[in-house]
Amino acid sequence: MKKVLITGIVASGKTTLAKRLSETLNIPWYELDRIVHHRTETGRYKRTADEQIEVIKDIDSHGEWIIEGTDRPSYRCLFEMADTILFLDTPLWKRRIRILTRFLKQNLGIEKCDYKPDITMLKMMYKWTRDFEEYRADFESRLQLYEEKVIRLSDSNDLSCAKHLHHPIA
Repeated sequence: MKKVLITGIVASGKTTLAKRLSETLNIPWYELDRIVHHRTETGRYKRTADEQIEVIKDIDSHGEWIIEGTDRPSYRCLFEMADTILFLDTPLWKRRIRILTRFLKQNLGIEKCDYKPDITMLKMMYKWTRDFEEYRADFESRLQLYEEKVIRLSDSNDLSCAKHLHHPIA
């Protein structure tokens, strides 16, 4: 596994898993949110779909990578590019708790974020979660196209995928 896509919905543990795998394997990891929403000295702006693809192609040209994020049409090319797709399918109840916990931690200054952690964003995260569950069958059918390289996990602390890696695990 040299090119890993970690996908899942909000608060499934994608970033946690990406960080742990990156440290363990010494492979750089990238957050799709930061590819989509680019930060400059003057602020943050959303890249176009074409710009996002160019950034992804540039990352890919440098070799190994771990990229994590939710499923968006603008970067579904990652399903083709990845050697392994880790679908983090954390239980709904756990994601709901994590969304609220994250919101509270961000507003208390305990956890950093690249967006404004206000009530509107909190509502959006719950909406995205509801939408994912409502359209889960569509996502699952897209995932089925790559079944030979999909590993489904229900916990971001589960490194059982390590046995499928081409690198030794410490």
